[in-house]
Amino acid sequence: MKKITKIALGLGLVLSLTACGNKKDDTNSNSNASNQAKTEDRFADAKEIKIGVCGEKNEVLEDIAKRFEKDTGKKIKIVSFSDYNQPNEALKAGDIDLNAFQHKKFLEDYNKSHKTDIVAVGDTLLAPMGIYSDKIKDVKEIKDGDKIAIPNDPTNGARALFLLQSAGLIEVDGKEGDAITVADIKKNPKNLEIIELDASQTARNLTEVAASVINSGVAVDAGFVPTEDAIYLEDKDDPAKAIYVNIIAARKEDKDSKTVENFIKNYYQTDETKKLVEKETKGSEIPAWK
Repeated sequence: MKKITKIALGLGLVLSLTACGNKKDDTNSNSNASNQAKTEDRFADAKEIKIGVCGEKNEVLEDIAKRFEKDTGKKIKIVSFSDYNQPNEALKAGDIDLNAFQHKKFLEDYNKSHKTDIVAVGDTLLAPMGIYSDKIKDVKEIKDGDKIAIPNDPTNGARALFLLQSAGLIEVDGKEGDAITVADIKKNPKNLEIIELDASQTARNLTEVAASVINSGVAVDAGFVPTEDAIYLEDKDDPAKAIYVNIIAARKEDKDSKTVENFIKNYYQTDETKKLVEKETKGSEIPAWK
């Protein structure tokens, strides 16, 4: 095991009204339609689009951004945040235009708890969560009373508990996707002590615990290759994991932007990107678009 080295206002249904033959009204109508078209994509004339991410290793997105800028003249500025609490807040506040750090379940829970309407505008990758350790090589080596770190946000915390169950360490009351907590652990035969930390800290605190459940992006930032370094890894082929597909997110008013659609469909969701993902992650992350 290595040591740590570390997404224009959405138009509603427009009803066609019978014109009264008034030229002035026709002109106003055409003008209104033109204004609506202009407001539909606020990125059409933008020189820069800011995308929020978590972590520092963004080689795939950087490559996509270069290709997009070369063809369109629009710069993609990648804005890095230190924890999962910040990118949606920045998006909501208008400090960034899109973000690409969260999976579908995280966004669903965030919108519910914050009464927001951020929307997913494109699928990106499925990045498996894993159990890591700098002390042991197999989950079978975890001993009675050992400390296990997991993310403390509701979505990834629940995901981590299901992963520990899958590894045979605990049993929980619920099914994949349920908002379970440590209180829902019904069997803990090894009396494991579950330590809840901010997701960004789960890798940094490996020296303090027997093992840590770490999100893929955090693990990669810490110098790990999930398929090689995790002592236990999520099953990427499990259909239940579809709720953890990562996404590009935008404010609701930008969901129909043609500029964003072009960026996603013609630059992100491409064979060129697939090859780069495979190279950079050594198969640890898989493209999730169709």
